[in-house]
Amino acid sequence: MTPAAVFDAGAEAYDAQFSRTLIGGMMRRAVWARCAARFGAGSNILEMNCGTGEDALWLARHGLNVLATDTAPEMLRIARAKIAAAAGKVRFHNVRFRQLAWEQLAALEEGPFDGMLSNFGGLNCVEDLRAAACALAGRLRPGAAAILCIMGPCVPWEWLWFLSQGRPDRAFRRLRRQGATWAGLRIRYPSIRQTRQAFAPEFRVVRSSALGALLPPPYTGKILARAPRLISGLNRLERSIETLWPLPALADHYVLELLRR
Repeated sequence: MTPAAVFDAGAEAYDAQFSRTLIGGMMRRAVWARCAARFGAGSNILEMNCGTGEDALWLARHGLNVLATDTAPEMLRIARAKIAAAAGKVRFHNVRFRQLAWEQLAALEEGPFDGMLSNFGGLNCVEDLRAAACALAGRLRPGAAAILCIMGPCVPWEWLWFLSQGRPDRAFRRLRRQGATWAGLRIRYPSIRQTRQAFAPEFRVVRSSALGALLPPPYTGKILARAPRLISGLNRLERSIETLWPLPALADHYVLELLRR
């Protein structure tokens, strides 16, 4: 299956399985806090792998103009419907959608943009990070901020969770040199160092933070949701020390904030 077909198949269930869950909501709000810190009102933002439009809607509600892109038509359909439903209730800035994969970014004629967001693992589906970095550099103005949220390779929460279930194959899948196969797709888990190197010639990393180092991964939510106070406490603690090393390197996702040189 193509990436578009795989993500189309999961589009209808995505928000229920992630965005509207306790842990998924906490993780998304943590990324939004970084967007608020980096993107100025009225800026033109490029969003890659926008999914069902949760981030695009938040960005627009906070005074940003957004070109939201995704490779999956069904994801884009849901995202457009979400924006249309909100239009009569909340005044927000311009949101446009485009079907576009990371591998097609170099051909995008629009730009340069004032900022960019790639949330929750879109870059994990990209084989050539260096090519992605070059394409992104061509679409951003000097000084623009790029926020990348990427699934990392070393996740102690995941090791413990799947080992307790007798699943060492799942526990250590991210450590495989060639990545792991999911729904027929090859998913890669670059380290922070590898991502920094890929983007280094055109971008300067100014902040790295953890997302899911103390906070458990979203797939644990059905069981751990019975302890919402514990999860909330872990989230508050993680947010207070999210940049403390080595937490970013041991998180379900790490968030890199880069500036275009």
